[in-house]
Amino acid sequence: MLIAKVIITIAAVYGVVVALIAIMQTSIIFPTAVADAQAPVLPADAIRLKLKTTGGERLVGTHLRPQAHLRPQEGGQGRRRSDRLLVLGFGGNAANADGLALYLRALFPEAHVVTFSYRGYRPSTGAPSAAALLVDSLKVHDFAVRSIKPRRVVAVGFSIGSGVAAYLAKHRDLAGLILVTPFDSLTAVARGHYPWAPVGLLLRHKVPTIEFVRGRPTPTAVIASERDKVIPVRHAEALKPAIPNLVFDRTIAGVGHNDLYNDPDFLAAMTEALARFKGDK
Repeated sequence: MLIAKVIITIAAVYGVVVALIAIMQTSIIFPTAVADAQAPVLPADAIRLKLKTTGGERLVGTHLRPQAHLRPQEGGQGRRRSDRLLVLGFGGNAANADGLALYLRALFPEAHVVTFSYRGYRPSTGAPSAAALLVDSLKVHDFAVRSIKPRRVVAVGFSIGSGVAAYLAKHRDLAGLILVTPFDSLTAVARGHYPWAPVGLLLRHKVPTIEFVRGRPTPTAVIASERDKVIPVRHAEALKPAIPNLVFDRTIAGVGHNDLYNDPDFLAAMTEALARFKGDK
């Protein structure tokens, strides 16, 4: 009788924990409050962008023009850069879109940089979901291309944003794709964190990055963290064989998921990855 009670108690506790995770999964995957709290002050030359989603929600973004958009000519005159590069940034689940725009501008000062707050991340409206992030990436791309008229578009995705960027590359022709701490699928990552839960049955947010990159010719760079505990490097390793045109592959030694971004080797890798798309190296 005692053994039966213990088993029933354990089963009940297990059921409650699994139910809580299932109910709270959206707030776990999309911690909007964390991203909202990191909003930086934008420079005076930042351009606010707004667009409507198919469902009528408002997405708010930022456009930072190139810091090196003029090159000197003889006589002190200048001319616009001929390459007109647009970098579209898709941040991690706790990243602030404005902060990401500033970060990408510092990395790629010659480029137009556009980032948008995901649905449910202020000042955008709506509720976040994997499906919304994916479909909204197409709207963001098309809006930015119409506005800026670039000659080349490179998408850069960080963490969960790597899946969003890969989805965009599946549906639009891009000059390049940079995937930072990427994963083969969000389901696989969740299984790694919750091996005791029926993740396949409970997870509502599906991001099968490996299916997005499979068969696509987009020149792609993969940059991973050796000591990443949020998205272990094995997920990037599982993704890479599915990428037909992997032009750059780098794992940054000695860093984790969050201390990657200011590492000198990572900054150098980002610059080198972009150069591969331009054929400079």
